[in-house]
Amino acid sequence: MISGFWVVVPAAGVGRRMGADRPKQYLPLLGRPLLSLTLRNILGWPGLAGVVVALSDRDSDFSYLSESKDPRVHRVTGGAERADSVLAALDFLAAREAPETPVLVHDAARPCVALEDIEKLLRAEPVALLAQPASDTVKLSRKDESGPSVDRTLDRGSIWLAQTPQRAPLGLLHACLRRALAQGAEVTDEASALEFCGHSPRLVPGRSDNIKVTHPPDIVLAETILRLRYAPTEDNR
Repeated sequence: MISGFWVVVPAAGVGRRMGADRPKQYLPLLGRPLLSLTLRNILGWPGLAGVVVALSDRDSDFSYLSESKDPRVHRVTGGAERADSVLAALDFLAAREAPETPVLVHDAARPCVALEDIEKLLRAEPVALLAQPASDTVKLSRKDESGPSVDRTLDRGSIWLAQTPQRAPLGLLHACLRRALAQGAEVTDEASALEFCGHSPRLVPGRSDNIKVTHPPDIVLAETILRLRYAPTEDNR
């Protein structure tokens, strides 16, 4: 597995879909803020050079996280959208690291990604992302006056659900993201910026329990996954 890679964590959002009284990255999960659990996971990845966390300029909570004190963790000011925050982190790295440096961008709200998936991603091609093959029947919708209805059924054999981390060399990702944003492209993840510039990221099958905490029920699911994963066995109690 390669070493010397950096991880970018965009965490400047407010998580409106969660409907909480605070940004979702600070919602409690197993008694700790969600972002704390995500960073603790990342800091345990072998070969890690550092983490750049992009935060709102009004964020006053990050400094209270124990992970923020780790010398490998760096803070930058993010932007209004996820892509703006990622670009701010890449600007920080571009001034310090070589263009070929591997960069992984990971959602702050995905604390459950397994080390085995990180190892698979780092063994893959330089431009790649974790993704989950669709297992449910996939419907394309159309809008009617009374609401959405089915337009047609898609071939789920060609449908993949993107996860994170998503990986690319620093220089390539930096250039593609800047170009895509400058030209007004819709950038929903790093792969879409790379695709805009003509690249085809490799899909690396990831575990289905690498969930993203987006809605309130996701908190219970994430807590269950983490409890089961880290519960002591009979041999190590």
